[in-house]
Amino acid sequence: MHGLGNDFVVIDARARAVPLDPALLRAVADRRLGIGFDQLIRIEPARNADSAAFMRIYNADGSEVDACGNATRCIGWLLMSETGDTQVAVETNAGRLVCNRAGAQRITVDMGVPAFGWQQIPLACEMDSRNLHFDPALPDIPGLVGPPVAANIGNPHCIFFVSDVAAIPLSEIGPLVEHHALFPARVNVSFAEISAPERIRLRVWERGVGITRACGTAACAVVAAAAQPGVARANRQVCVALDGGMLEIDWRADDNHIYMTGETAISFRGRFAPEALRAAQSTM
Repeated sequence: MHGLGNDFVVIDARARAVPLDPALLRAVADRRLGIGFDQLIRIEPARNADSAAFMRIYNADGSEVDACGNATRCIGWLLMSETGDTQVAVETNAGRLVCNRAGAQRITVDMGVPAFGWQQIPLACEMDSRNLHFDPALPDIPGLVGPPVAANIGNPHCIFFVSDVAAIPLSEIGPLVEHHALFPARVNVSFAEISAPERIRLRVWERGVGITRACGTAACAVVAAAAQPGVARANRQVCVALDGGMLEIDWRADDNHIYMTGETAISFRGRFAPEALRAAQSTM
């Protein structure tokens, strides 16, 4: 499946266990010798009666992460398609997320309340998350507008507001920020260009993945960073244009939750043989 080109291998493990180790995950993620994905999602039985399922999330490098907004929309759509319901709750390591149908294949997800505390992100030391300082320093970032901002939307994000995202050497700066000592759990890296108070252009280097066509939690983090008091560069309702398409983000004042709406799609269904993927990896 994919959400705006952010692509997933989805495995249903509700009826029987499907063991996955980091080496197998990397083999499946290989876009030449395997299937290819940004994240692999394993659907597991729900822990609580008021949820439909638990989704476990793995990055292409084999690491497990707590949240993925685009994947949550995809899994929400799958589960609603099974039951005919228009709302479903999905459990993740980051908490219980409620999905609502917003069209034929459009899903809205309540992503919860954004966190800005330095320990919540987490940062390596106490610091104002709206005014990050890097030691050692980063290379010069073209067109930087104000200080970088950090936020957590189920996973950590570092946001740079710039005048032109097309001018950013994302493949060079992204990994330097992801692995910087300021972020002990590593970090997703976003470069955001605010073209209007209600529109943001966004490019993302995703932790454990690299450059991705879309990242739902990054879109939520950027809107929260741009609209919070002390920054106030954009509205709380924003259309975020990513390389793969558009997400609608609404940081509601009444409950402080961020709601994300966007399309989902199934690319194909099939079967794969783990032993064949391992064999292909071993010849390289």
